[in-house]
Amino acid sequence: MSDLVVRRVQPSDRPVMERLWLMFRHDMSEFQGQLPRPDGSFRTEWLENVLTGDPEWAGYLIALGENPVGFCFMRALQQPVHVLNAFFMVRPVRRSGLGLRAVQEVLSHHPGPCDVAFQANNEKAVRFWQRVATEVSGDVWTQEARPVAGKPDATPDLWISFKV
Repeated sequence: MSDLVVRRVQPSDRPVMERLWLMFRHDMSEFQGQLPRPDGSFRTEWLENVLTGDPEWAGYLIALGENPVGFCFMRALQQPVHVLNAFFMVRPVRRSGLGLRAVQEVLSHHPGPCDVAFQANNEKAVRFWQRVATEVSGDVWTQEARPVAGKPDATPDLWISFKV
């Protein structure tokens, strides 16, 4: 699978990004307990930040040839520590090594300190992000539980910090 393409999201990518976003939010609902809105949608502010060119955000579309297979969002781009904010790969390509390759490509455009958050009850995500941190920065990374901002009753997210 050498035709992996990782490129910046463009405004013209809105239709495909909206479809991938819906799949992502559906997957995340298993771990966050969020139901769709009455119209079947989920929250979209992160997607809108990427699609409208917010300078603190960068979105990357991940494809195999012409087939979209995922995305990655970075935020806090003008801050000392960047945040890998959202990552999604469609099910047929998971556990193939493409996710790791895609994340490494995205991170190569954003050197320096980086954080990524994920839910502790998502065991596959825990293993994946620990592997990413190790591949990117060796054994020089940390993991800690942090409260979810604005949600005092929510289970804390796990955060991994590393340097690209």
